[in-house]
Amino acid sequence: MGEPLVVCEELKRDYGGYAALKGVSFSVARGEFAAVMGPSGCGKSTLLSILGLLDRPSSGRYALAGVDAAALDDAERTRLRRETIGFVFQAYNLLPRLSARDNVALPMAYAGVPPHERRDRAEALLERVGLSAKARRTPLELSGGERQRVGIARALANRPALLLADEPTGNLDSASSRDVIAFLRTLHAEGMTILLVTHDPGVGSAAQRILRLKDGLLE
Repeated sequence: MGEPLVVCEELKRDYGGYAALKGVSFSVARGEFAAVMGPSGCGKSTLLSILGLLDRPSSGRYALAGVDAAALDDAERTRLRRETIGFVFQAYNLLPRLSARDNVALPMAYAGVPPHERRDRAEALLERVGLSAKARRTPLELSGGERQRVGIARALANRPALLLADEPTGNLDSASSRDVIAFLRTLHAEGMTILLVTHDPGVGSAAQRILRLKDGLLE
């Protein structure tokens, strides 16, 4: 296993007296596929927001790719997130009026990638997920499984070091769920570091290691 990409030490997060995280410590090595599992309300979403640099812990330390997140201002956090993390969401979060290709290309636009390179890379990623024939269709013209594959392609657009997947099969039927998990396994076999959040034991079993979260603490 490689060096740590994610390091969490005694992470706590309080919301007006409610402790969502109560001191969580773990690390994820480069090239590892880990899953965070637990029931609703256990702190999974809070932890994912901190790992994705969308929220800050109330106390504790979070380091990503050797960078202490607490030392960064908002602009630096945005840059680190854009350059290092790819997000896959349960609800896809695709822009409904943009084509599949333009949805995949959007993160590259924010990163300053030239238009021709954005187009070529987006088309290559859609081909990778089996959707090259539907590159010009909008999300409303795609099935749930196809939307999630577009979401995965978008997450890979800026070649992230870490893929964060939040209940990526939560809105999918069984066949589409199997396709998504199979593709995540392929990415992991190619060296991608993946942290998956799920409540589904069948989905979590795809990971090398399971971190079980309950009442804001790892069991």
